[in-house]
Amino acid sequence: MKNFILFGPPGAGKGTQSEQLIAKYHLIHLSTGDILRAERKEGTPLGQKANEYISKGELVPDEVVIEMVANKINENLDAIGFIFDGFPRTVTQGNALDDMLNKLGHPITKMLALEVDEDELTKRLLLRGETSGRADDQEEATIRNRFKVYNDETLPLKEFYRVQGKYNGVNGMNSIETVFGELCALLD
Repeated sequence: MKNFILFGPPGAGKGTQSEQLIAKYHLIHLSTGDILRAERKEGTPLGQKANEYISKGELVPDEVVIEMVANKINENLDAIGFIFDGFPRTVTQGNALDDMLNKLGHPITKMLALEVDEDELTKRLLLRGETSGRADDQEEATIRNRFKVYNDETLPLKEFYRVQGKYNGVNGMNSIETVFGELCALLD
C-alpha cells in the first residue's frame, strides 16, 4: 500500500490534481473537505458542528476529523493506497495519521506539496466562489482568515514531513498539466 498526502493552502489545486492522480494510480481518495461538505449538505449533527467552524474560516476540531479518517481507512484496508487531500491539517492530525498507518504497516510514502502565493490563491478562491456557490470562497475576509489559520496550524506539517524525508514541493503556479507531470514524476 502506498499512501500520499497532497498538501497545500486553500485554492492550490489539490482537488484538481487529486482527481487525476486517483485515475492514474487507482488510489482511494480521502478528502476530509468533501466528506465534511457532504455532512453539512445532509444536515447531520457532524455537519452542523463542522459548519460552525468552517463558516468562520476555522478548522474542524482534530478529534472529529481523526475519527472520520480512521473509519474511512478501516473500510478500505484492501486498497492499493490512499491519497489524503486536505488531511492532515495539523501536526496532531499528522501524528495520529502516522500512528494509524504505521500500525497497519503502511506509512505515508510521500507528501506532495503544491506551493502557490497567497495573492494568486485569493484570486482562485474568489473565482471558485462565483462559480461553485461555496460560501467560504465568496468573501475575501473569510479567505484571508483561512490563510492565517493555514499558516498557523497547517504549514508546520511541511517541517513535520521534511524531517521524515517525505516532503516534496511542486510549483503550483504552473499549468494543471505541468503540475500533474511533476507530481507523477515524484510518484513513479
